Amino acid sequence: MTIPVTTLHTRLAACRICTDRFAATHTAHAPRPIVWFQPGMRIRIIGQAPGMRVYLSGVPFDDPSGDRLRDWMGFDRDQFYDRTRVAITPMAFCFPGYDAKTSDLPPPKICAKTWAGQVNDALGTPPLTLIVGGYAQKWHLGVKTGVTETVSHWRAHAPHVFPLPHPSWRNTGWIKKNPWFEEELLPALRTRIAEVMT
Repeated sequence: MTIPVTTLHTRLAACRICTDRFAATHTAHAPRPIVWFQPGMRIRIIGQAPGMRVYLSGVPFDDPSGDRLRDWMGFDRDQFYDRTRVAITPMAFCFPGYDAKTSDLPPPKICAKTWAGQVNDALGTPPLTLIVGGYAQKWHLGVKTGVTETVSHWRAHAPHVFPLPHPSWRNTGWIKKNPWFEEELLPALRTRIAEVMT
């Protein structure tokens, strides 16, 4: 039976299944699920996992990656953070932590195994879904290809789904090497966003 969205939101916010896992990371932090969805959304963003800055603020994509993603979408902060219109459901709802070299750890698989199906069932299929980054694309699209190949075949998923690279500034070189992303994909994405937001 599908769980009501409000009930799922409450259960996710209370999740502590990774308490021991996070305590063992270099950051030794406690779980803090960043839950950002309501019924009736028009766009669902499926990303990787919150970073440290988001962990501290409690606001998804509240960082330079978020600035770039909003630019890709043609959104200002008010539009992006309207929970009645935009849902943000990452592969892991908590910051995974850093390893000993202070590099980001990957999203714990237990999070998606526990929650992804329930979130999919509760939210249904919105008019537009953005699948951001390799972890999310492999899980939700069932692909085995890398990000470049997956995103380059975006037309196979449009107009209802758009795979995107992670908007991290570390991917600036990738964007320069793949000019079709800004010249072809982003205009199509913004057109679709305008359609679903009317």
